[in-house]
Amino acid sequence: MPEPHYATDKEPCIPVLFLDGHQELLGWRDVLLRAHEIEDLALPLPPAASAVLRVLTAITARVTALDDPEMGAGEWAARRRRLLKEPDGFDADTVHRYFDAYVWDLFDPVRPFLQDPRLPAQCDERAGVNKLVFGRPAGNNLAWLSPHTDIDPQPVPSEQALWHMLIHHYYGASGQYSVRTVDGQGKSGARAGPLRSALSFHPLGRTLYETLLAGLPKPDEDWPGTPDYCPWEEPELPDPLAKLLPVTWPGRLLTGRSRHAVLLIGSADGRQVTDAYLTWATQTKLPATDPFLIHHDNPNEPVTRRHQPRSADADRALWRDLDALLLAGDEGAAVQRPEAFTTLNDLPADLRTHLRVRVHGFDQDGKTVNRTWYTALTPPIWPWTQEHDAAAAERIADCRQQAEVIGALLDKVSKDAWRTVTTPPGSRPPKHLPPWMKRARAAYWPRAETVFWNLLKTPERDARTAFAAEAAAVLRETSRPAIAHHFRAAPAIAAAVAALHRPPTTRRRTA
Repeated sequence: MPEPHYATDKEPCIPVLFLDGHQELLGWRDVLLRAHEIEDLALPLPPAASAVLRVLTAITARVTALDDPEMGAGEWAARRRRLLKEPDGFDADTVHRYFDAYVWDLFDPVRPFLQDPRLPAQCDERAGVNKLVFGRPAGNNLAWLSPHTDIDPQPVPSEQALWHMLIHHYYGASGQYSVRTVDGQGKSGARAGPLRSALSFHPLGRTLYETLLAGLPKPDEDWPGTPDYCPWEEPELPDPLAKLLPVTWPGRLLTGRSRHAVLLIGSADGRQVTDAYLTWATQTKLPATDPFLIHHDNPNEPVTRRHQPRSADADRALWRDLDALLLAGDEGAAVQRPEAFTTLNDLPADLRTHLRVRVHGFDQDGKTVNRTWYTALTPPIWPWTQEHDAAAAERIADCRQQAEVIGALLDKVSKDAWRTVTTPPGSRPPKHLPPWMKRARAAYWPRAETVFWNLLKTPERDARTAFAAEAAAVLRETSRPAIAHHFRAAPAIAAAVAALHRPPTTRRRTA
């Protein structure tokens, strides 16, 4: 029986949106060849889109020679500007030569794309296709939102299996997987993926061609001199027990930090994936700063946890991260914007004017729980950066910080008011969030966004006063029914509203 085949460089597996509004599925090769005709990726799974952008960015560095570590910063910026003027996008011959040099087949028996063909001999059991596909119940988990069960696992189309495999490589859970035995050592524990629970920010141009070049971070002399490879470029399959090679730029940094090993089992025609192996790929971890993440520096944390990426939170609106993108910061700043954004000032002025930011988030805990994923898009924000309009950047930062200050104060005063009304003196307050606090918080943040954008149009307005007025209105509205049922509610709410309007003794910044 012939082996199944699914060559991802040629098979239609990556959804894209063209400039004329129509959508298609393209292979990796055609995505690069037609990048100047494509407006954006159209993947329905945001974490898969985040992974695909990293893969495409690494390939962009290869086919443009912008991965040359010997190239000076000025030379690198000038070459990128020349490339951005090319009306026909990437050089077709160079793109074909690159893809012809490597294996992109999901079911290749020797080097399946982004997989480990040794797993059938090393694993005691398969994980099952339901374990591969995010959102399906696996094992004894209940089927809350999916009709799938482990009793009758249904195959998944090969292009969708590719998306979910990429999510495992970048956002995979830690914990117990199939036992993998290497050199007599059997282990089942895996570490979390390098982007687990992260919020990913990507400069978005007018075409995918502009997006990939704009989002490409430049080489840094601090990167190790070790030869750099993407997983499909590695001369040999990695030794799972060996010490990891240094994280190099751009291949290993963007595509080679997975902690999970996968092997897909295809149907006879290669159109579907019917089963899968899923286990650990390495037991070690190398720290690296992903160029598309906002990072926080907390000197009070241990050294290993001092430099942490901002976590995805589905309840946190995108505008609350704007100042972290716009402020250049310095070595002593508590928040550092993504490294990929540090070279955007070298872009042509017309591109900077239109540059937006695509955000992909996967709200997860650090180990196993997946909550939800989401995506968002900013308006063109680069004219507001600190380098171009320091006053606008500082105004945005001040408005966002005052929104956070008032939001935290609203939580406190609504909680205190609830306890004053409902908790007898001397008794222990309830552990759960009070209803007033939950309702007020849920109502405040959407309305705070409207206040935020209005404040940017009226720089003379005081930001704290504006947010405090909105918070007070929210608290009155959400607590109004309680006033009719609790005789102490009205004075408690009045005291809470007064606290919201009270001027601060000291003005503080929030990260």
